[in-house]
Amino acid sequence: MRKTEDLILNLMVLKEESQEQNEMEEKKQYEKHHGFMTGEKSTKTDNTFSQKRGHKTKSKSYFTCHQCGKSFNQKQNLDVHMRVHTGEKPFTCQECGKSFTVELTLKYHMRVHTGENSFTCQECGKSFTQKLSLKFHKRIHTGEKPYICQQCGRSFTQKNILNYHMRSHTGEKLFSCDQCGKSFTTEVNLRYHLNIHAGEKPFKCDECGKRFTRKISLNNRMRNHSEEKCFICHQL
Repeated sequence: MRKTEDLILNLMVLKEESQEQNEMEEKKQYEKHHGFMTGEKSTKTDNTFSQKRGHKTKSKSYFTCHQCGKSFNQKQNLDVHMRVHTGEKPFTCQECGKSFTVELTLKYHMRVHTGENSFTCQECGKSFTQKLSLKFHKRIHTGEKPYICQQCGRSFTQKNILNYHMRSHTGEKLFSCDQCGKSFTTEVNLRYHLNIHAGEKPFKCDECGKRFTRKISLNNRMRNHSEEKCFICHQL
């Protein structure tokens, strides 16, 4: 179980478009272009600020997600957030068919095809479409893991990966399958599970042709093939 969890977490680290961090980056970009705050609001922070200023303020309306309890100051932001739970991805790349929950993420993704504004790691040559993704990637080389679990002491390169890890302690499962009701700690695992219902096996082994619903299963299969090969002729 520990080994499987490590593999999943490592895949999340290497995945360029990390869900939560990209969501934060998108909010910053949106605020920069439109000149106002759009994201989540803390009622506690607002109240403290009002008390310090000595002003009486009317209570604001907040739109709360019934799935995970996150609150937003605008309904449109809640609507976008709900796509995390429903799996809805209305913005599709015309080049490769990959879909996204937010239009800005699609714009970042298009750089993969155009090669625009690529950020390259000087250590290994891997390129990224976002500077933030390169920053996280560099921690693989430096070994920096600034986010530490207070429960078990494990450390991680990204805050959102720590958040996923914390669910292993709390047992929290926010992502539910609409077809069978089974719940999962991450959206990635829910998507893999939905492949079972759809009968989809998108990950194909080039060695034997067998297909899998999860990339981790394909990686295990490929590892088995490499162990079975003759070290002289490199044939099975």
